[in-house]
Amino acid sequence: MKRFAGLSLLMDLVSALGSGESSVIDKSTIYKYNLPIMKKQNTHWADSTAEKITRQKGEKEQYVCASGITPSGTVHIGNFREIISVELVVRALRDMGKDVRFIYSWDDYDVFRKVPKNMPQAELLETYLRKPITLVPDTRYSYSSYAEANEKELEQILPQVGVEPEYIYQAQRYRSAYYAEGIRTALEHRDRIREILDEHRTTPLPEDWWPVSVFSSFTDRDNTTVLDWDGQWGLTYRCEDTGREETVDLRDCAVAKLPWRVDWPMRWSHEGVDFEPAGKDHHSEGGSFDTARRLVKEVYGAEAPVTFQYDFVRIKGRGGKISSSSGEVVGLPEVLEIYQPEIVRFLFAGTRPNSEFAISFDLDVLKIYEDYDKCERIYFGVQEVGEKKRAKESRIYELSQVHDVPKTMPLQVPFRHLCNLLQIHSGDVDAVLGQYELNREQKERLGQRARCAWNWITRYSPEDFRFHLQGQDDPRVELDEKQRSVLRALKVEVEKLVEHDEESLGTAIYDIARDAEIEPKELFSTVYRILIGKEKGPRLAGFIFTVGREKVLRILERYV
Repeated sequence: MKRFAGLSLLMDLVSALGSGESSVIDKSTIYKYNLPIMKKQNTHWADSTAEKITRQKGEKEQYVCASGITPSGTVHIGNFREIISVELVVRALRDMGKDVRFIYSWDDYDVFRKVPKNMPQAELLETYLRKPITLVPDTRYSYSSYAEANEKELEQILPQVGVEPEYIYQAQRYRSAYYAEGIRTALEHRDRIREILDEHRTTPLPEDWWPVSVFSSFTDRDNTTVLDWDGQWGLTYRCEDTGREETVDLRDCAVAKLPWRVDWPMRWSHEGVDFEPAGKDHHSEGGSFDTARRLVKEVYGAEAPVTFQYDFVRIKGRGGKISSSSGEVVGLPEVLEIYQPEIVRFLFAGTRPNSEFAISFDLDVLKIYEDYDKCERIYFGVQEVGEKKRAKESRIYELSQVHDVPKTMPLQVPFRHLCNLLQIHSGDVDAVLGQYELNREQKERLGQRARCAWNWITRYSPEDFRFHLQGQDDPRVELDEKQRSVLRALKVEVEKLVEHDEESLGTAIYDIARDAEIEPKELFSTVYRILIGKEKGPRLAGFIFTVGREKVLRILERYV
């Protein structure tokens, strides 16, 4: 096969040239033919992780990357960090030309331990405590269960940010006895599992501990005690609520499951997981990842996946601690109301997973949009930076895209400017879009940014950032004759606005203040009061251009 690689490569190059592609040799071609490459500096953490996976796991037909969570409540943005971190590594592997299976496990056979705050029919939900969450009714929507409602909420929105894993529902697997072999293997190694877990416990597990839990077939609750195992498939337990005993066959029963610390390594082995990150709580010394690493090898005869630790995500600019079980959450839907999907990805792609960072809802939103736009300009060569910086920002930009990278640089309307336009037009997005000549794609993209901007203005922006243009129904500002003379002079300049640019208009405004023998600060205050009813506002010359000649003259004519 190797002697034909040169011909195949040549054909690929000819094809690329014929298609007019700007980059003749892309990453997948480099990896496909094992071409020598210079070691890149500032390799993105997702690329470094992908290379580590292939190095440690060797060449495989398919690599498996995994993530998952218990749908005990709304999946918050902190949980999303794991999902997007895995997806970024999946993309990096695929850029290397690798076939990747991206799985996301819903641990919906876990116990319903607590009713989240503000849930409808809380008293009804309390009657389902200690049952599997997949059996808890959905009291908010119309799904088959509380678990499914939380699952579908995330599944329906993830494609908006370019995340489309293969979903695995653990309740379905456990209730169909899919893991019967895995449970039996754990029972066979009961003593060794207890020894490993005890190494990191202050209180040893009791001698009668079993590496399996049972939901009573009489009550559906986990208030049960395992009594015996026959060494094959028969497991005997007692329901403590009813006092009844039952022997079930692991091969066809729907009530037995492994505890978390055993379940995790069993699934690593079963799915052949090559990569799965975990939060720093799981990565603590003696934590669940430590024990799972040993159990997967000593009990299930497999190797632990490559991993890294990710840190917490804070919320800045709105109250509440992130907690699914308490109901105090900020989920992906709330974040997408303020940030475009590409910028949500940018926040995570541009931050190393082991660094804590904040999702901001305060004035930092303006800077985050500016940072993304700068990254975009660097990628398209519009803004010049050093090669090292360009390589870093370009890779972040690539990974920030929901799907393919745009062929040409998208139209950029700065978020701050968009906020001003929207307030001038009282939130009318169509009126703002009407100021630009847009194709369909540009209109969709700018419309999305405008809606995010208006959401931010109305919900989170500080009061001194907000304004509305004064109209005929607003009370007139009381002015003295000197202030009126200043406005008359300004009106002259606005009438010939077409002759000005922002710089020359700014100079003219300062000249007006000088000729009137008043401080520029007083002039600005006067103009802002009549335009937006406030003492301060955006940079005046630029703001006048943004508002437009006709609107500014209409307001000035009320006073001169």
